[in-house]
Amino acid sequence: MKNQLIEQLQRVMPQGMEIPKEIVMLYTYLEENHLYADHNGTRYGFLYPEDDLLASRTKTQRDGGTDITFYAGGTANLKYWFSCGENEELNQRLCVFAQTGGEGSESAFWLDEQGELKIVHMGSGSGSTLSCVLADNALDFLRLLAIGYDEICWNEDFAYPPNEHPNADFVVKPNTVFQNWVTKTFHVEIPKTALEIVKHPACMDDIHSEDAFFNWIQKF
Repeated sequence: MKNQLIEQLQRVMPQGMEIPKEIVMLYTYLEENHLYADHNGTRYGFLYPEDDLLASRTKTQRDGGTDITFYAGGTANLKYWFSCGENEELNQRLCVFAQTGGEGSESAFWLDEQGELKIVHMGSGSGSTLSCVLADNALDFLRLLAIGYDEICWNEDFAYPPNEHPNADFVVKPNTVFQNWVTKTFHVEIPKTALEIVKHPACMDDIHSEDAFFNWIQKF
């Protein structure tokens, strides 16, 4: 049976960019476990049953670990994020594949200056301003998601384990099924904090950063 999440993403990826094998395995896991919903011809994938996550939510807590939505965003809206109109370099080196925050932040594949594929964050600007490399490879991205933050768009949480920020007032219970899948499938450990994966969590209004993606987007 065809995997629609994979097929839709393949259709919007720039020529020469390939889906990392770990993302192919993730999308296979999502569809095999019916962790998706179809709206207006587009399939959206989730790490936890969408209805169960919503039903569990109270004012102080919810189930489900990290809330993220996978979809084939491609390059269609890059011109709006960069406010520079159509740009060939952007369209060849970036491909949006997930929404990371309820305020519109997104994650994308990015080909760096060496042609290596990284996973980056593109903050919405209306909420999160995080704009940096999230993970140097797809496996580290899965390990980041498995930590269990509410959303991965809020870098102020990254120095702490989930729910342990001094100002935390909302508890997100871990997605143990997904955590077990990551550790057993890839024989890896889950980090305690995001800073073990995200090396330079740069934001839009930063003046300087060591982050490669932050520095690349300055020319746009």
